[in-house]
Order: sequence, then structure tokens, then C-alpha cells
Amino acid sequence: MKVLVSDSLSATGIEILKNESGIKVDVKTGLPKEELIAAIPAYDALIVRSATKVTADIIEAGTNLKVIGRAGIGVDNIDLDAAGKKGIIVMNAPEGNIITTAEHALALMMAMARNIPQADASIKKKEWAPKKFMGVELHGKVLGIVGLGRIGSIVAERAKAFHMKVLVFDPYISKDHAEKVGVEIVELKDLLLRSDFLSLHAPSTDKPLLGKEEFSIMKPGMRIVNCARGTLIDDAALIEAVTSGKVAQAALDVYTQEPLAENSPLRNYPAIICTPHLGASTEEAQEKVAVAICDQIIDYLKYGNVRNAVNMPSIDAETLKKIRPYLKLGEDLGLFLSQMVDAPVLKVAVQYNGEVAGVKVEPITTSILKGLFTKSIDGVNMVNAPFLAKERGVEVQESKSTEVHEYTSTILVALTTRNGEKSVTGSIFGKGDSRIVKIDEYYFEAVLSKNMLVLNNMDVPGVIGNLGHILGKNNINIAGFHLGRLKPGDRAMAILNIDSPPTTEALRELKKDPNIVNVLSVTL
Repeated sequence: MKVLVSDSLSATGIEILKNESGIKVDVKTGLPKEELIAAIPAYDALIVRSATKVTADIIEAGTNLKVIGRAGIGVDNIDLDAAGKKGIIVMNAPEGNIITTAEHALALMMAMARNIPQADASIKKKEWAPKKFMGVELHGKVLGIVGLGRIGSIVAERAKAFHMKVLVFDPYISKDHAEKVGVEIVELKDLLLRSDFLSLHAPSTDKPLLGKEEFSIMKPGMRIVNCARGTLIDDAALIEAVTSGKVAQAALDVYTQEPLAENSPLRNYPAIICTPHLGASTEEAQEKVAVAICDQIIDYLKYGNVRNAVNMPSIDAETLKKIRPYLKLGEDLGLFLSQMVDAPVLKVAVQYNGEVAGVKVEPITTSILKGLFTKSIDGVNMVNAPFLAKERGVEVQESKSTEVHEYTSTILVALTTRNGEKSVTGSIFGKGDSRIVKIDEYYFEAVLSKNMLVLNNMDVPGVIGNLGHILGKNNINIAGFHLGRLKPGDRAMAILNIDSPPTTEALRELKKDPNIVNVLSVTL
């Protein structure tokens, strides 16, 4: 079996492949796309870091390709849909760069506090101006952390060693877990008002987490670190806040577009420290991810074992064939519900009814957890989702009943938060068509699509017409409309499938309608 390594990889990982009987490895870095397409048919496995862009046409050319390994956590450079359609497993190595990224965030925090890059540049210019670079202490300051995942937790732990008070905004962390870590859970607004330093450790969001409004409410003199995702910060709003003095400094390791453009205004402000995505760039981290991914590739090619797959569950092929439609349904239900609740999840209860209760349901439950955490935790997959639930103190329950009611098979997922319970029931129609058949006490037969609106409204004349008018005015096409109600004139619930995400203006107008109690935008 042949393995192609197309990006620079630690020599330790390469040696592991070379020393494995039955495995032949070629290292060909920096290949132009056309050369990679020409070479890939000869290989069973491809190992990359971030430089190689594994596009759909490269995957299509991989006629013998069985597995793609990413030496690191992010798989943005791999077309997961194309790999999935070809039956190619994509694995990553999510654990190797956790410590190094956390340490880089802390290094940037200290560099800001003591103006180290600016002072160094001054010395190199043969200046001597110590008063110009007066700094601040970390001791006694308040650190706000957005996202208490694995990296955020390490930052919190290390920050406490500096005697900093740590506040955390993470809607998916329970109060009990926060107390164990020794941090205080707060809402984002409170965190921005109270923090002296802010460190971001959250996945990408549909719109910037920090925009003009968030900068306006920040504590004056805030210092911001971003080693997570460039899209979390509105660059123009950051520059405005730095210029006005609202933000004292920022230290960035990630950007909306990488590499950072030569004419980027971020380069023009001494108060903004920029590093070229160094979060995972340590010898130790690169060796860890190389060793991990090479071991995983060997384990799969020689023994069929799947670890840290991001596009399939770690189960045997026969079982996978039986439950594949339910895996997709489960992940969509988890993702759907994660956007329906606004408080930390305490318990996930899954009930399997009908024929699905007779198959191996554990991977389906895992797919539900994967969907539930996808928007809040970077790098979640079918392997680590159960561990993440346990780490966050989320209780997971399964129950089964082979009794068949209205549908051949249904999966009910109920989330318990401090604000109550929210449930959704799904089923498979026809040849794998996922549908929602019930939300709480409301019955539907609604298609699960990429963009949806979920509304609670009063069941009175004119609501649907006004809804259509507002969406039409904002150039949003309705692809499907599904209404559930308990009795005429009472509250109702509607699910709308729409062809594009709703605009901020459309949502604002819908919320102004006195007969619409609430409206949520849900994206799968």
C-alpha cells in the first residue's frame, strides 16, 4: 500500500511509515495541483498539513485513494463532501496542537502587556525609550475567555497561575463544569464589560463575534488575543476601536484571509501585533500530529480501524450501511436543537422507536452529540463527541422501543437546560429523506434543509401573508412551509425552508410583527 505525503511532515512521522511492513511512502511536497492530480491515482493514502488544498478534482482523480490524513485539527483545506461521496475517509489529529496554541495565546497576551514587539523594534532602530513602552501587569487583571474547550481550558488554567480572575462565555458549558475548572460563567455582554484581557477560543461564526456593537460596550483599555478564527473579529471595527483608544491593543494569529494581504490595514497599527498563524508551529506539536496521523493511517490501511474520522463514524462497514441514513438524521437533529436552546445543556435524552431500535444505535447517539456541539466546539467529530459531552458534565441517556406508531422509525432527541426542555423528533422518508415530525408538542412533516426559519406565532389571519411579504421584500425565497398547531386561535409553530440565509433586516422586521412571538434562523 502506498502513502503520499504532500506537505512538510516531521521526520519522526515519516520514519514510522518507512519502518512499517507493507507500507511504501513517498514524500513530494509543493506539488502544483496538476502534478498532484496526475500522481494521486497511484496512492492509497494522502497525508497533508494546511498547504495542500485537497479539492474535489484531486479527490476525483484518486481512483485508489482510501483515506486522507490531516496532520493537525483543521480540515478546511479538504473537500469533505467530495471525499464522503467517494467513500474516502478523512482523519485528523485533533489533540497534538492544543497545548502549543494555548501557549501562543498566552505569549501574545504577555507580549501585549509589556509591549515586547514594539520595544524590540525600537531597540533595533538604535533608540532607547523605556518610558514609551510602559506596560501593565497580568496579576489581578480579569481575563475573559470565549469558548471553554480544550484550548480555552488550558489558557484558563495557566492564567490562574498569574493570579488573574477568569470569566468565561460559553453557552454550552454548565455551571457545575465551570466551578470544577474554577472559572465564572457569564453572558458575553457582562464579559466584555468586566474583562481587561480577552482571549478567543471559539469556532467560526456566521457573523463576527466582535463587531461595532460589541466593541462599543467593552471595558476601555481592553486587550484582545485571537488564536482561533479570523472571522470572529470584524477587522474594520477593531481598527476603529484601536484608533479611538477603546481597545488598547490586539494580538492576532489568524485572519479572515490567509496569508494576510500586503496592503492589509492591520499591518499599519503598532498597537496590533500580528503573527503568521503560529498557533501550532512548535517542534513538539508538529511531531505529535505527525506521529498521530501516521499511526492512524497505518491502523486503517492494515487493520481497517478508523480513528478520529471527521466524515464517518468509527464502525464496521456492514453496520454503517444499515444505519447511514440515521447517522445523517441524528447529526441534523443535534445541530437543529443546538440552535433552539440558549442555555448550557445538562442532559441529552435520545429515544429510538420502531425499526431503528433494532440496529446498533450507539453511533447514532454519537452523531447527535456531534451535531449538538458542531457550532460551539472546534474539531468535534464522531470520536471525541462523547468525551466532550462527559467533559462538560452533559448526561446522555438512550432508550428504545420496537413499537411502531405513525412512522416506521423515529428518533426523539430531548435537551434539558436550566431553562427547561426542548425536544425534536425526526424520521426517514423514502430513500433517506430526513424530516422533522414533531417539535415539543407540535406535529409536522418538515424537510430538514440547509437554511430554515422556526417561528412561534399566534394562529390568526394574516400572519402567513405578512411573513411572505417580508421575506419577499428581502429577496428570500420560501422553498417549503410547514405549520403545526394545537387548536385554532392559539399559539402555532411554523418551519420555513428558505433558499438563502435570512438577512438581519428580514429578521428584524419579522420580530416586529406583533403576532410573531419569536423567530430563529437555523442553519444545517
